[in-house]
Amino acid sequence: MSGGTRSYEMACHMVAKGHEVHVVTSLREQFDKKHNIWKKEIIDGIHVHWLSVPYDNKMSYLRRIYSFIIFACNAGSKAISIGGDIIFATSTPLTIAIPAIQAKKKLKIPMVFEVRDLWPELPIAIGAIKNPVLKYIAIKLESWAYKHSNEIIVLSPQMCKAVEKTFYPKKNIHIIPNCSNIALFQVDDKIGRKFREKYNWMGNKQLIIYAGTLGKINGVSYLVDIAEEFLYLNDNVNFLIVGAGVDADSIISKARNLKCLNNNLFVINQLIKSKMPSLFNAATLSTSLFIPLKEMEANSANKFFDTLAAGKPIVINYGGWQKDLIEKHNIGLVLARDPKVAANELNELLLNDELLNTKGKNALALAKSEFSRDKLAQELIHILESLVS
Repeated sequence: MSGGTRSYEMACHMVAKGHEVHVVTSLREQFDKKHNIWKKEIIDGIHVHWLSVPYDNKMSYLRRIYSFIIFACNAGSKAISIGGDIIFATSTPLTIAIPAIQAKKKLKIPMVFEVRDLWPELPIAIGAIKNPVLKYIAIKLESWAYKHSNEIIVLSPQMCKAVEKTFYPKKNIHIIPNCSNIALFQVDDKIGRKFREKYNWMGNKQLIIYAGTLGKINGVSYLVDIAEEFLYLNDNVNFLIVGAGVDADSIISKARNLKCLNNNLFVINQLIKSKMPSLFNAATLSTSLFIPLKEMEANSANKFFDTLAAGKPIVINYGGWQKDLIEKHNIGLVLARDPKVAANELNELLLNDELLNTKGKNALALAKSEFSRDKLAQELIHILESLVS
């Protein structure tokens, strides 16, 4: 499917280790109008239990919360009926903790809670949760989720510090960031050339990509502003935005108004994960973008680690631990917030083939040494196995 595949990839490793794995999740893209309809299938040895729940990034925040609650109210009984030796609850949203704790108590088994985004700090920071009562409930839910967790997995050092602030024991917090699927993304260059041939506008021009959600928080219109600068700065560069989300229409509209759309900036729908390696191979470099929000600096964006796995330079426009990685390992570029300044910074890199090559090699080396999917999956499995034994 499109989007993050962390749960799928980790589950595949668990199955390979001989474990029986059941995933209780939502079927959000093709859903039944009845909320209590469950569908089961076995995918690559994983027992997947789908609950039909409508969900889309274009929904209002309150409508999305309603979908989260519908899932939470049904998933607990399903988990209890399946049984097992341990529960691994991966969030966002925080409401995932509700069915997980329900099953933990009923089955009397340990639970590991994974924090993939800083909730409720993030929705509060962006103004999605404004009501004081809802803020209070969200903060209490966070505390309740941590209190009932035997161990907690976080995806970045900054997330670790955030969990520590709730007085959860540091010794029970483990940092396992999003991973680089090197085997998937290291493909022959002819795969990338074939991808380019599908789009005649690509030619042999340098290609800058953004592949991910087009949400308000991502601020991808920033890339449109940079593309406008490149109309006058460097005509050997094309920009490609691959994704879907609530901001998609406004991004396209802005690009059209600035005379970028289908000139040096192009937009296509999101791709499933198996198609992503061809996109990344065809790219000169890849970007990960967010609006200026301190809470977002703790993120562990999939696109960041996919870029490393593909051996391409990564370009971001935010601070935090990923900025530190870029500067320490020389794997990419941290752009200024001002699009005009950023365009010149980016162009300077694009004109230096030797530096591009070096940063790409360094990116792949870092993926192999620190963020290999196989290595990080084994770390997670060890934590789960240790609790059961």
